[in-house]
Amino acid sequence: MWISQLRYYWPSDRDDCFVGCIQTFFPYGYEYLGNSPRLVITPLTDKCYMTLMGALKLDLGGAPAGPAGTGKTESTKDLAKALAKQCVVFNCSPTMEIMMITNFFKGLASSGSWICFDEFNRINIEVLSVIAQQLLHLFGEKGKGSKECIFEDSHIGMKPTFNVYITMNPGYAGRTELPDNLKALFRPVAMMVPDYALIGEIRLYSFGFTKAKLLANKMVTTFKLCSEQLSSQDHYDYGMRAVASVINAAGLLKSNPLYETATEDQILLCALRDVNVPKFLKDDLPLFENIISDLFPGINKPTIDLGALLVKLKEKCHEHKLQPIDSFIDKIIQLYDTCSVRHGLMLVGPTGGGKT
Repeated sequence: MWISQLRYYWPSDRDDCFVGCIQTFFPYGYEYLGNSPRLVITPLTDKCYMTLMGALKLDLGGAPAGPAGTGKTESTKDLAKALAKQCVVFNCSPTMEIMMITNFFKGLASSGSWICFDEFNRINIEVLSVIAQQLLHLFGEKGKGSKECIFEDSHIGMKPTFNVYITMNPGYAGRTELPDNLKALFRPVAMMVPDYALIGEIRLYSFGFTKAKLLANKMVTTFKLCSEQLSSQDHYDYGMRAVASVINAAGLLKSNPLYETATEDQILLCALRDVNVPKFLKDDLPLFENIISDLFPGINKPTIDLGALLVKLKEKCHEHKLQPIDSFIDKIIQLYDTCSVRHGLMLVGPTGGGKT
């Protein structure tokens, strides 16, 4: 257990810092990456790190695979941060040409950086087979410890720290299976469902919640019951992204002066409502309310005074010749709440439902 965790060593015979994990010793990168957020370490992240570090030792790439929102890309980025290496994340698409990938590899090999090709199996099969040839050549040179090599008619420098990671989402339309000669160059690691309760608990503690363990369990149970009881719609999501947006919403509310008097249960209840209610269809709303009232018995949503905002909304409605009925105003407030926890959003509904 001791050696299976990432540790930093300064060996007496080497004038450099090394990161060790089982039998892999990787030189520390000293790349300043800023004070960016870090992942919560769960047993799944540990397993992923061990596989990816083992791949480094064997001069192979790493290939985390699994459904959306299980932390494949984030784990790769976080490992790069632990080793202080720059990691370039690139989202693959069927339009990618071999010339583009060749230029990527030249730059990465000569700078010693990492790349994470996201959704790698969306690239066309013809391109994938050429990539396999190129990687075989590069990994071979890296294994020999070459300082420079000829790659695709260019004379390039080689840094031994360079590596390639790919992430794959199984079973979507328009995804190809990887050819065998490419599979052989990557160590696969299956990323199934992470421990949402553990992640939620630590994230909530970081926002200053004292009852984080209890609240995280309630949040996970809410999502579990929703996925079992509510209708299945294309835009419903109960994965890591949904969990993250609830936690972020709770953190924002916790620091909001309007919620100073609210208890932690009330804050989480508000966050769950603010993030989920806007996207549920009307038939699912009573079911969601029942789930929430079972998990948070006797807790009422604190009433927040939106005074000036409501006055302005009604003024604007009259200007635009719209009727400021309650359901329309509610939707505008929900849109406002969603904007505060999401980067981009999509309004879904029938023609004439008032989306625009």
